[in-house]
Amino acid sequence: MKTAIHFGTAALVLLFGLTISNHAQAQSDHKSYLLAQVDPDEAYDPFTDYSEFDEESDEEADINFFRNGRFFTIGLAGGTRGFSGNMADTYEAAPTFGIFLSYFFDLRLAMSLGFQTGDHAVRFTTNDESVTYTGNVSISSINFDLKYYLNTQNVTRGLADLNPYILGGLGQFYRTYTIAGLDGFSRDSAMGVDIGAGLEIPLMRKKAYLGIQGAYHYVNFSDENKNFIPSGGGTEKLDKNITGDFFSFLAIIGMNF
Repeated sequence: MKTAIHFGTAALVLLFGLTISNHAQAQSDHKSYLLAQVDPDEAYDPFTDYSEFDEESDEEADINFFRNGRFFTIGLAGGTRGFSGNMADTYEAAPTFGIFLSYFFDLRLAMSLGFQTGDHAVRFTTNDESVTYTGNVSISSINFDLKYYLNTQNVTRGLADLNPYILGGLGQFYRTYTIAGLDGFSRDSAMGVDIGAGLEIPLMRKKAYLGIQGAYHYVNFSDENKNFIPSGGGTEKLDKNITGDFFSFLAIIGMNF
């Protein structure tokens, strides 16, 4: 009887040992894997996350430009042109007219292309014969200027919508004399420099604007600091040298696009 009990106990121990061994073998044959945890906020997608802006400030500036800015403007101008130096005694101030087209790079900087023309009465007195000549001079110009608009966000509320600006650039100026008593006419041209400032007032919910602009044009024509004028058959001596430049004051009405 005792022998049967010992044999049964030994069988149970052997069976338990085989079960443990098989379980350990099964665990050794099972491969373990590590699952990576993905944070949606840190995931990068080269297609959905692409942005042409390096900083948030650049993106805000572009959004502000598309919402409140202008792409280009076109305007008709009219005003007066005057002269400095001895030109003020020889040429009379007179009306001038023009057209302007501006392209905006951003809210502050724009490039302006303009054409301006006007006729002026002239009066010359010669040295040798003491003869006075009268006639007309036509002055036209093509101007390439950069306009920088000043920031008015921090001024009084009533003035915040105004658009003051300064401008500077180059111009090609053409001049044509028509003098009574002299055969033919004289035509010449010269490069010049533009310096000025202006102000634009929005109209029609910023679809249009009314502007005023003053500019000084530094021009050196061929007869600068000389006491003669070219005529159809030669030159006529004057009683004084021709010196000076000219300036313009314009009112501009334009449309924004």
